[in-house]
Amino acid sequence: MSSLTPSPSLPPLGALGLSHAAVDRGCGRRGTSGWLDSIRHLESTRVLLLDGQAAPVQDSALRLLTAAEASVMFRELAVSPVAEVYLGTALGHGARPSGLDVVLAVLPDGTGPDLGSDVLWQGLRQSAPLLDISDAALLVEATAVANWHATHTHCPRCGTPTDIEESGWVRRCPQDKSQHFPRTDPAIIVTVVDENDRLLLGSGSNWPEGRYSTLAGFVEPGESLEAAVIREIEEESGVVVHSPTYLGSQPWPFPNSLMLGFTATASSTFTRADGIEIRDVQWFTRDELATAVRTGTITVPEGVSISRSLIEYWFGGPLPKVESGV
Repeated sequence: MSSLTPSPSLPPLGALGLSHAAVDRGCGRRGTSGWLDSIRHLESTRVLLLDGQAAPVQDSALRLLTAAEASVMFRELAVSPVAEVYLGTALGHGARPSGLDVVLAVLPDGTGPDLGSDVLWQGLRQSAPLLDISDAALLVEATAVANWHATHTHCPRCGTPTDIEESGWVRRCPQDKSQHFPRTDPAIIVTVVDENDRLLLGSGSNWPEGRYSTLAGFVEPGESLEAAVIREIEEESGVVVHSPTYLGSQPWPFPNSLMLGFTATASSTFTRADGIEIRDVQWFTRDELATAVRTGTITVPEGVSISRSLIEYWFGGPLPKVESGV
């Protein structure tokens, strides 16, 4: 959840839950030839396993293996990681001590081992509300770079399978020698407010009935963030907006987005859902939204989503919980 009184050094939404700097990524170190091999068996190295998009979670924390534990596990299971990535050195936030080098080991799908009855394999959506901000950010980084490896196994120029280099942060084509780097797709997400300070929310065409959220969309090539805000809102809702104002950002690795939060002012209250991505749009006063959420008439994003933070920033505090028996 965002802070309602953010630090002057931060944008208005404050330090969002998935935007925390959990590690020193060591951009200078990880490109050194042999860096990953040099730390692979050190006592200060920890291994984060990822099976699909699920990681082991124990007592509301990521279950990191020591280098020795990981070596034994790979040998006993007779599996090898499909990709290894140096995530960085822990900065010592939360319960995680500083100075640990963390390596991601991406497992073949379905091979995540049983690490004990109290260890659950969970994805970011399930585990983020439970993890401290350091572990949540570590899992965001791991999920995003693992998604990139899974979808960029071949050279886009000639189709040759690529080799992993620079501690997992580069894929190189052995045929034409081209280098390929992890990608991030910018997307805007917006609270649209009219002259009466009402909030516009939309319901996605593929969402359950009654689920509403802030409107969002990807930035197109050659487009500014502000232009993307104006275009996307009009395309999805029919509402023309002006004065886009930046509020904060959050990585969202499903598969590789960076969500850039804005607020914008509506020129009119006319709405027309596009009927493709959005099936319905509605204006809400604060009282109307509070009542709709409390009675379960609508649902809005929960937990660490930047959409929740944007809505609550406009609302002026936490939204009410759904009342049982309503």
